[in-house]
Amino acid sequence: MSVEVSLRHRRGAFMLDVAFEARGGVTALFGPSGAGKTSIVSAIAGLLRPQEGRIAVNGRVLLDTSARLSVPAQARRTAVVFQDSRLFPHMNVKNNLLFGWRRAKDKADPVTVSHVVDLLGLGNLLARHPQGLSGGEKSRVALGRALLASPDMLLLDEPLASLDAARREEILPYLEKLARERRLPMLYVSHSVEEVARLADEIVVLKEGRVAAQGAAFDLLTDVDAIAGAPPLGAVFEATFAEQRADGLSLLAFDGGTLAVARLKRPLGARLRVRLRAEDIMLAREEPRAISANNVLPCVVHAVRANGDQADVQLLCGATRLVARITNASRARLGLEPGVAAFAIVKSVTVEREAG
Repeated sequence: MSVEVSLRHRRGAFMLDVAFEARGGVTALFGPSGAGKTSIVSAIAGLLRPQEGRIAVNGRVLLDTSARLSVPAQARRTAVVFQDSRLFPHMNVKNNLLFGWRRAKDKADPVTVSHVVDLLGLGNLLARHPQGLSGGEKSRVALGRALLASPDMLLLDEPLASLDAARREEILPYLEKLARERRLPMLYVSHSVEEVARLADEIVVLKEGRVAAQGAAFDLLTDVDAIAGAPPLGAVFEATFAEQRADGLSLLAFDGGTLAVARLKRPLGARLRVRLRAEDIMLAREEPRAISANNVLPCVVHAVRANGDQADVQLLCGATRLVARITNASRARLGLEPGVAAFAIVKSVTVEREAG
């Protein structure tokens, strides 16, 4: 599964000039408003004709301006989910879902349709109309309609931007499940580091119409320069459920040591995606004793970026990179510079989802 994108397009004073390649999984287009994220999604979907460019999904060329090739939007086999859902108000949920299914060239069989309904928790909503749904329910229906169109690629254009915090927390587990179970490329547009950290395998950072950085989420989220000024930074990495202790704590093994977390309802040996938020890590030059934190990790300072009164300190814990966000005053007082040994005191660990 691969997506190749190369685009040049001027609109007024704004110039979009990007080139990137994504291979399977969830690729996040991350950046502030006006960086060009939606223009890229529109070009892939065939809703925008760029002045120059080439787009290919799984080797199938959708656009090549040099060859005067542009596959019509309805034939591109891409499905877009916008932040406002765009459900048909005169149709109930079932018919909204089947709208995508009816338009599909290769229609899903009844078993697959039932699986999508179950996957997104839509079974009890089928007879209802959009005006009676919550924001999170509308988003789930829009996802189901897109999936039942049997696309080669799913484009998610800030699907949670219009939702409040509670509704975002409602829909994110469904997106995580979708990322884990569906084997098709997903391009996820967001300006939220939180969403990107939970969902993305790869990240393309956009700034003023250009690619500022690209790489694995595990690397970019701990790069103190790649996503400058976008709190909260954090480490995302894979760990293995290694042990269930008698005291109720579960131990996760990773390349850097072990982490103790609250009891997990997962099988031993499960590979999990773990996140440590930058503001949930305290730093010490000496190993602390008699504290309530369950996790104290020996590290080495790898890089430091001052940001006004704050400082982002990148750490190496074995081969795993972490980031701590502390005050610049604390960084100076502790003498935290590259090469200095330190201890990361982890206040909270988030187990996001099964890895892979």
